Amino acid sequence: MKKIAVLTSGGDAPGMNAAIRAVVRKARFHGVDVVGVYHGYEGLYNGKFELLDIGSVGDIIQRGGTKLYSARFPEFKQDEFQYKAIELMKEEGIEGLVVIGGDGSYRGAMQLTEKGFPCVGIPGTIDNDVPGTEYTIGFDTALNTVVESIDKIRDTATSHENTFVIEVMGRDAGDIALWSGLAAGAESILIPEESFEIEDIVTRLERGAARGKRHSIIIVAEGVMNGHKLAKQLEERTGVKIRTSVLGHIQRGGSPSARDRVLAGRFGARAVELLLENKGGRAVGVKNHEVIDYDLREAFETKHKADLSLYTLSKELSI
Repeated sequence: MKKIAVLTSGGDAPGMNAAIRAVVRKARFHGVDVVGVYHGYEGLYNGKFELLDIGSVGDIIQRGGTKLYSARFPEFKQDEFQYKAIELMKEEGIEGLVVIGGDGSYRGAMQLTEKGFPCVGIPGTIDNDVPGTEYTIGFDTALNTVVESIDKIRDTATSHENTFVIEVMGRDAGDIALWSGLAAGAESILIPEESFEIEDIVTRLERGAARGKRHSIIIVAEGVMNGHKLAKQLEERTGVKIRTSVLGHIQRGGSPSARDRVLAGRFGARAVELLLENKGGRAVGVKNHEVIDYDLREAFETKHKADLSLYTLSKELSI
């Protein structure tokens, strides 16, 4: 291949810029040109292309978000939109595409590959919910952002002897809630992968109060329940005022951690190698600290599984 393209799709994640940089510089190292596609699949369909050189990706490794922007474009599920995108890329001399995003982004990449245009996926999402890889780009940074926020909320909870419900992102996956709750010593953690009884949380609060504990932190993933709704239910059962904090999109922003930057660099380089080896329809990931690649279909034909041993551990440590 002499020219490839790269795009970011779905929700932004810290480290996407580092991955873009790695794709461009690894490709240029091998004498391959790289075209940046702006605004994800919408830009692919509308030909929003720009040739990127080494300088184009300078000074972005430390920046959150994505310099190529992202956009929702459900119309791309239709065959005619995909064929139009392939036609535009071929007119530009583009021979392969790197897609940075989550499982929804991977679907588009797989459909393009099935139509004869080779694509490789790089997992970029703070939810850490892409099957086939232990970690996604952005998860570590988001996790540290959440833990820092919980620590600060605990300071005021301690000072005023309050109980806080903290709602974090995670519509279908509880990794952010699970890992941050364990790291910050939360008294209760609610994730989509595990059912819960409101009385269990009440019992924990009452048990803590009986031994002199005057503040508590409860972490709930957004896919389980709205944080304000949970706080109201707890107030009705305990008679105690429960504060609520919804962290929201602050979890997506910020300079990527060293771990996310290194992961993005490794993923971006391997994605380019796969295209140069004429291996489309693949996704890169990491297992046991080693970068791997696997069939793109795995990312949306299998379901992400949270590490429930951490869930058990959190209950044992928050007695």
